[in-house]
Amino acid sequence: MAESTSTMAPKALRRLDSPDAKALVDLVATFEELQTVLRCCERLVTALAAGDSVPDDVVVEAVWTMALLSYARCFTAGEGATALTEDDITAAKAHGDALEWHRVLLQLRAHYADPVVNPRERYSVGVAQDPSGAPSGVAITSGRQPLVDDLTVRQTGAIAYALSALVDERIAAQQEKVFAEVKDTPKSILDKLSQIEVVETE
Repeated sequence: MAESTSTMAPKALRRLDSPDAKALVDLVATFEELQTVLRCCERLVTALAAGDSVPDDVVVEAVWTMALLSYARCFTAGEGATALTEDDITAAKAHGDALEWHRVLLQLRAHYADPVVNPRERYSVGVAQDPSGAPSGVAITSGRQPLVDDLTVRQTGAIAYALSALVDERIAAQQEKVFAEVKDTPKSILDKLSQIEVVETE
């Protein structure tokens, strides 16, 4: 993903708040969310392929939940923000049933992010009976929900990968569009914009 229209390190960065600049910010944020989904899927594939050992259910659920939350945010627009749509699933040319699977992922996100219902376990209370049929006590039972499986993780990763490529292309095009708007702006105008502090990394 390109970050600058020039190969030279800038002497200063000035903040742009135009609609096109904000659209570019939205695209970059979406790209990073999709990259998070991909990293989560990579971790999950490794965790689920642990051989004879049992996967750490806490780690698997935590990483899977993070993947679902990050994925869903790509399709949720904040105030004045843009988001991906179902048309983008088709445009990304992911595998054949990608749109159906996308809808399943959003349902799973609602399930795992439910603020009230436990997503991993269901409990029941019953009355125990002795041989004569009389009440003899109270029993609590639970039904554990299965962990996410390898196929589900790989399908999710495939969609996120296809969407990443689509969004990356849009970022490059939008960056050129934003630069075209400001390339002829006089220095006196640019100097009035707020400056962005930049820390150089190796």
